[in-house]
Amino acid sequence: MGVVNVTPDSFSDGGANFAPDDAVATVRRLVEEGAAIVDVGGESTRPGSASVSVDEELRRVLPVLERLEGLPVSIDTAKAEVARRALELGAELVNDVTALRGDPGLAAVVADRSAYLCLMHMQGEPRTMQASPRYDDVVADVARFLDERLTYAVSQGIAEELICLDPGIGFGKTVEHNFELLRRLDELVALGRPVVVGISRKSSLGRIMADPSATTGTAAASIGAAVAAYERGATILRVHDVRDHVEALTAARAVVVP
Repeated sequence: MGVVNVTPDSFSDGGANFAPDDAVATVRRLVEEGAAIVDVGGESTRPGSASVSVDEELRRVLPVLERLEGLPVSIDTAKAEVARRALELGAELVNDVTALRGDPGLAAVVADRSAYLCLMHMQGEPRTMQASPRYDDVVADVARFLDERLTYAVSQGIAEELICLDPGIGFGKTVEHNFELLRRLDELVALGRPVVVGISRKSSLGRIMADPSATTGTAAASIGAAVAAYERGATILRVHDVRDHVEALTAARAVVVP
């Protein structure tokens, strides 16, 4: 899953794809580089970020989505109206960082369109999520949450086979929490749905390189973590550097699958 943030303030590439022409070109390039799907988002969810209005989010993403007919695209949003318009324009998956807690109308939009859905764990909200996150057992707590949200989504008419789960690396977690989730990813895979891992360029990758103030990680560190996640059962890797990840994962797959 490639990443295209149509925002001025996303943590890694904020502003790089804010202009519709740039965003469209990036989506096309990521598909050519091997992305199975490209996740387009119009609202930053980096630590400390503030939410934007429905109108502003639509203003950012619609001019991009309108020019991507026929390409495999997902919409990164927690808003029902944004999801509805994106699905009408051909998006296949709704990637909701709130796991259907942000907008009470989103579940019906996904169910009515028989769209794919990604449910992500986040402790708190982007503005405050990194303020001393705590867990009794981060993996058990995240697994319990995702199982509960999966049950809720199915109760709202969304087919279970269309749902994937994301532990939310960096969303209300410390560096230690993030790597514990990767280390024990099999416990999330055991929930029976495809697991999405989005650790690409996250600050935790920079901080394990002896830089406690790092805000991003390198492509090399991202690839190493992605391969480790794949080996532990991740189905979807949400990444910025698609070509490099595709090549690394192809090599890893050649080892795992004769």
